[in-house]
Amino acid sequence: MSIQHASLRQLRVFEAAASSRSFSRAAEALHLTQPGVSMHIKELEINAGMPLFERIGRKLYVTEAGQELLSRARDILRALKDAEDTLDGLKGLRRGRINLAVVSTAKYFVPQLLAQFGKDFPELEIRLAVNNRTSVIGQLVANEVDLAIMGRSPQSLDTVAEPFAQNPHVIIAAPDHPLAGQRQILVETVAKEHFIVREPGSGTRLAMQQFFEQLQVICNVGMEMASNETIKQAVMAGMGVSFISRHTIDLELQTQRLVILDVRGTPVIRQWHVAHLAKKRLSPTASAFKEFVLTHGRELLRAQDASA
Repeated sequence: MSIQHASLRQLRVFEAAASSRSFSRAAEALHLTQPGVSMHIKELEINAGMPLFERIGRKLYVTEAGQELLSRARDILRALKDAEDTLDGLKGLRRGRINLAVVSTAKYFVPQLLAQFGKDFPELEIRLAVNNRTSVIGQLVANEVDLAIMGRSPQSLDTVAEPFAQNPHVIIAAPDHPLAGQRQILVETVAKEHFIVREPGSGTRLAMQQFFEQLQVICNVGMEMASNETIKQAVMAGMGVSFISRHTIDLELQTQRLVILDVRGTPVIRQWHVAHLAKKRLSPTASAFKEFVLTHGRELLRAQDASA
């Protein structure tokens, strides 16, 4: 047998299994049964003439031969995806599709961008994935998405990342917190508070670390949570304070369930970026949405901030 006899279906199954290091997760992602995944992998290994996976204990690992094939398989699948996007674009923007990944903090405004963009393209199909920064970068690497909206652009990846709006970060507390209402609070003072923070890999966590490190102040991290919503609930309950994007707290500020502490050096201004792989050939539809974000993103976020 020869690897040239491998089918695209087998390559897709293999790529999903290798990326997730799990046959069961690959089956779930591709809407297959686990035995079906195993069958495709076995047939591909027969064509390759070498094992592509090995199990050590309960963990699944990709063999050296598997790593070689994985790189080629991703190139093939990426090329097919680019061709599909181009053909969709030739059918007209109204019938196009956009695969978009956003960091979890951006979910508070991206739906508004999509709603505004979609008014002119009623037949547009949008697939939106919301994850933390590390996962979004992984989706870009695997060519699973056309565009990503995130804060700090990935430094280790060859991307085109263009800023379109400011992303201010603030320190929040419950309205009855002892520091609420105080003016020009020293960073050293607030750093002693019990901070509730995002998980490692989050862009918000990275921005917080950079803020305190630049001032050579040690922050008292007391609790980690993987959700902005959970963090806000914990802060409202009086469990501590948090460093968070201003764009995540509009409703809580309006209802006076949270307050922004007046800490020296804040807000910490970062930028929102729209990014894609440098070698990615964007479809006309994806290009149109990128241009829309660059043109209207700042305006939309300013309007959102003004209404809070």
